[in-house]
Amino acid sequence: MVDTGDSGVRGIHIDHIFPLSAAWDFGAWAWTPQRRAAFANDVDHNLVAVTGGVNSRKSDSTPADWLPPDPARHCFYAARYLTAATAYGLPVTEADHDALSAAVRRCPG
Repeated sequence: MVDTGDSGVRGIHIDHIFPLSAAWDFGAWAWTPQRRAAFANDVDHNLVAVTGGVNSRKSDSTPADWLPPDPARHCFYAARYLTAATAYGLPVTEADHDALSAAVRRCPG
């Protein structure tokens, strides 16, 4: 068996659902250092544990360019992305809005 690096504790990464670089581009550059630190460490709105492979493939992509590989996770991801955006007053691009809307339409009723 080949070790892909996604198993065990070493294979777990903490991902920012709303990427730090996107937040920066959308206005976090103007935040106080304390607000940026709060955003970067916000376990209630923005952080989630994922496998290393998923985190590497997502990188700093937003929903227009990346959704979780498991479609069953799209609803959770969309909700968390929008929660982080709302909590920190970050905009959602039209392309991200379209991708999130499509993901939510597929959520179980």
